[in-house]
Amino acid sequence: MAARAVRPERASATREVILATAERLFAEHGVHAVSNRQISEAAGQGNSAAVGYHFGTKADLVRAIARKHAEEMEQLRVWMVADIVGSADIRDWVGCLVRPFTRHLEAQGNPGWYARFRAQVAADPGLYLITVEESLPSPSLRLLVDGMKRCLSDLPAPVRDQRWVMARHVIVHMCVDRERALAEGDPTAEPTWDDLAASLIEAIVGLLQAPVMPRS
Repeated sequence: MAARAVRPERASATREVILATAERLFAEHGVHAVSNRQISEAAGQGNSAAVGYHFGTKADLVRAIARKHAEEMEQLRVWMVADIVGSADIRDWVGCLVRPFTRHLEAQGNPGWYARFRAQVAADPGLYLITVEESLPSPSLRLLVDGMKRCLSDLPAPVRDQRWVMARHVIVHMCVDRERALAEGDPTAEPTWDDLAASLIEAIVGLLQAPVMPRS
């Protein structure tokens, strides 16, 4: 009976080690450059098929990593959004877009890998779609998007959508720069993650509110 009780705990611990190892290797080398066998070996698993056994395909592994972080960021975002429901200030909503990500990255410690993982995944349309799918069930994210749309109702929808994509890239890649600098012991542009968040919020508010120039 005791032996049976240990097995789920052991399996859970193994899954966590594989997830952390895969996230690091994907962040460092790219998703397609890393095999399941390499992940299993780096995670200290004697069975080279451990990744497939616990997660299935590489896409399933990417989904598991994305889901883990999405759930943790949702916990941060929920109370932030609850504090500003009804706000007409775009800065409030952009703060709810930026700060759950930067605070989550800070909580990962140093070295962290998630920003670089996100950047690697974003470069692949199929894998990026997985991260989007994992974010879709988020009630707070839907409220956030609706709040931003209300604040930007004067923008044509195609312009708003394009700027949303720009904002997403700015957030991820600025966080990648900081995450990498911290990991390598290099100077950072901002002293803290909160300082970076404040700079990102100001930059993105400016981006979203920039006038729409007529095109010839």
